[in-house]
Amino acid sequence: MECPYCGAEDSRVVHTTRSEGGSIRRRRECKSCGGRFNTFERTELITPMLIKHDGNREEFKRDKLIHAIRMACAKRPVPASEINCLADDIEHTLQQMGCEEVPSRMVGDMVVRGLRDMDTIAYVRYSLIYLQVNNLEGVLSEIDRLMMLNSSN
Repeated sequence: MECPYCGAEDSRVVHTTRSEGGSIRRRRECKSCGGRFNTFERTELITPMLIKHDGNREEFKRDKLIHAIRMACAKRPVPASEINCLADDIEHTLQQMGCEEVPSRMVGDMVVRGLRDMDTIAYVRYSLIYLQVNNLEGVLSEIDRLMMLNSSN
């Protein structure tokens, strides 16, 4: 592993931690300069292609998913770890399905469900764009629906 400080190729693992999601965090120390740094490993399984609503196919991109969730959570008290956990859950679910292709709508629905439990404002933000609500009546009906869901819980 290349040292980010001096560029040397030789480092040793000081400590290893495994997370629930299957990723591995390694604390490393460079043998040349003594600098310490972390590396992360995670197993990559094949994720299905997404079928967009216009019929085009697109490769699933975890970074794109995280970006969309972060945009919905902007200026909200949602920790980055929760966003990454939601993305992990969605990616894992897609991989476990064993399908070659899935509708992109399925991913959007998973994000909506995850955000609904995570942060109400982020949920509304994402839903309004995802559901393509483009008028005030649509916004109000979506908020009314959310209020009904919250009052029943």
